Amino acid sequence: MPRRLLFVITEDWAFLTHRLPMARAARDAGYEVHVAGRMGARRGEIDAEGFTSYDLPLSRGGFSPTRILRTAWEIRRLMRKLRPVIVHNVGIKPIIASSSAALVSPVKLVINGLAGRGTLFADNGRETEAIRQLVGKLLGFLLTRAYSWALVQNPDDAAFLRDLGVPQDRIRMILGSGVDTAHFTVLPEPPPPVTAAFVGRMVAVKGVPTIVEAHEILRHRGVELRLLLVGDEDPENPGSLAPEQLREFASAFNIHWLGHKDDVREVWKEAHFAVLGSRGGEGLPKTLLEAAACGRPMVATDVPGSREIVIDGETGFLVPPDDPQAFADAMEKLAGDAALRQRMGKNARARVEQKFSADRVGQETVALYSELLAKVSEAGKS
Repeated sequence: MPRRLLFVITEDWAFLTHRLPMARAARDAGYEVHVAGRMGARRGEIDAEGFTSYDLPLSRGGFSPTRILRTAWEIRRLMRKLRPVIVHNVGIKPIIASSSAALVSPVKLVINGLAGRGTLFADNGRETEAIRQLVGKLLGFLLTRAYSWALVQNPDDAAFLRDLGVPQDRIRMILGSGVDTAHFTVLPEPPPPVTAAFVGRMVAVKGVPTIVEAHEILRHRGVELRLLLVGDEDPENPGSLAPEQLREFASAFNIHWLGHKDDVREVWKEAHFAVLGSRGGEGLPKTLLEAAACGRPMVATDVPGSREIVIDGETGFLVPPDDPQAFADAMEKLAGDAALRQRMGKNARARVEQKFSADRVGQETVALYSELLAKVSEAGKS
């Protein structure tokens, strides 16, 4: 039997943007890679890698117990068919659905990748508290099974899992999803006007309103700074900004909303620094890693994940969440000091090369597979 590895993810594009280095490293190490999730327009890219893809009834928006149960049933059927030696789940919904399926399936090892806590745990609204409590209890139960380990991207998420009752020896950490440092190379600083860019989904939890307000504060101060918003709205997210709202931002505040860009390097050719106003829920933001790899300094909020790549005063500036005034102050510092941008951008690139390259993440992931398979084998003999 081949060593079969099954990734369970939310969507095809999320796998391609965030898990490809891990899957390629596993394939090169001799694993037969299978990918299950909601498949759409980019499914062919997964198949072209030599992986086998499967469509699942998963969604990122909302939390429906009925849909989770339906997904768990489909994953159970898939597990019984493939009999994978490793199941690698990524994200809270895949963890709950797939780990539930593993309770009654022939699986040796389940690795549960918590790629941030998402909107659910970043939103402090009362209406989500009951769901948070339920999800927390489910995670605490499922991640303490004998064949289960948790994989996190930052120390804060490790602490979050410990608070749910997951033992420290069942938690492993690999920083980020990896960025291709040969693809994302250092770019020369563009000519004026000085430009800041946000790349990501147009949702409130990413701090888009905070960034827009900070830009407006700078306009009133007379600071010349161009702002790019790059990404699409997310209809499945309750905090998504509507297209008409984004167009209103663009017209009222002299902001450029560019929508989705296939090649984000084109953004960093135009922008002098990156901005991310996240309220939390990040694993380790890929958009910041890509900006840093291109030699761009950053302004970001001081939340888990972001603080792993944005080292305050070295690779950029960290400010409190939901604080447009502080965000504006940090943006003004970078906008007005080319030497500071160059120094921080150089430091940012060096940090990516040292800690976050795709090669490094891929190698660490395959090493983790070997380590945990050996532990499972030893436990089976005892």
